[in-house]
Amino acid sequence: MGNEKKRGILERLNAGEVVVGDGGYVLQLERRGYVKAGNWTPEAAVEHPETVRQLHREFLRAGADVLQTFTFYCSDDKLEISSSVKDITGAQINEAACDLAMEVANTGNALVAGCMSKTPCYMNSRNETEVKAIFKKQMDDFLKKDIDFFIVEFVDHVEEAVWAVEVLKSSGKAVGATMCISPHGDMEGVPPGECAVRLVKAGADMVGINCHLDPFCSIRTVKLMKEGMEKAGLKAHLMIQPLGCQTPECNLSGYTSLPEYPFALETRAMTRWDIHKYAREAYNAGIRYIGGCCGFEAYHIRAIAEELAAERGFLPPASEKHGIWGAALEMHTKPWVRARAQREYWENLLPASGRPKCPSMSVPGDEKVWAD
Repeated sequence: MGNEKKRGILERLNAGEVVVGDGGYVLQLERRGYVKAGNWTPEAAVEHPETVRQLHREFLRAGADVLQTFTFYCSDDKLEISSSVKDITGAQINEAACDLAMEVANTGNALVAGCMSKTPCYMNSRNETEVKAIFKKQMDDFLKKDIDFFIVEFVDHVEEAVWAVEVLKSSGKAVGATMCISPHGDMEGVPPGECAVRLVKAGADMVGINCHLDPFCSIRTVKLMKEGMEKAGLKAHLMIQPLGCQTPECNLSGYTSLPEYPFALETRAMTRWDIHKYAREAYNAGIRYIGGCCGFEAYHIRAIAEELAAERGFLPPASEKHGIWGAALEMHTKPWVRARAQREYWENLLPASGRPKCPSMSVPGDEKVWAD
């Protein structure tokens, strides 16, 4: 890249370009033994930087235009109540995570987003001053590293998301705000359209949905956010980074309330062909920042990049040996496998789970737990 200045996130989106986000970190790192389920804190950025660096590399190679810092649940109040973090400060994690993301992003044309998420403090106190102080402390860590823009994510109360946006806008950098809510609205029942309006009025440049629910449930919610902004005469770029698992139940609190969470989600994993459909549907809905969250691996991000290759004007390096829509299968020795080297086959496939007596949706064993 030399000394060439990268074009910023708003410069790209304002030009109508597709921006491909990266995928999920905490679930992958939990499965690899670097993150503790339940706590989901990002101390691996300090303790095992090589594994975080490798995930960044895989997402970049798959076609990501943005790498998020691995700083999920890195607010000081979250770290204080986590049994996983010992003698490591939030500032140390933020610094290490920024360095890793920037190191990898600088090997390509990717931007680095400083990532912030909801705080335990909000639910404990609902105190605006205290919550904003936590956000500002983490923001200041990111500003020392001069990241490209901010994303506040995984927030299920619009009030807290608004507070985060108000703090982040003071930085002078672009801000994206993605909520983990369903089409039913946030945890207080605020409709998605109203959530979007509040976020834009607070200063968000990009609004949308992340995590908790699958891509198709999430697109429904983003469409409602778009409708709300249009009715209010407001504009912002739309973004989406959903869960990489099927959640047709589309319940209010998302995948965390499913019986399979968090140790049996593999049976719900999205195929790359699901992701092709998701990328196209998101694009057709007017969404231009398209990525993934928990459950999204590098091959899912590659599927987004491949589906939207014509719009972006190029394919990612990870597609060089792969071929789109099974083209690489044309050389297979088995004729029935060679017959699968076409888009029509994969678009019409109804994948089997392979699990005996597998239900089409989860069947909770305890209705009270489910309701909670």
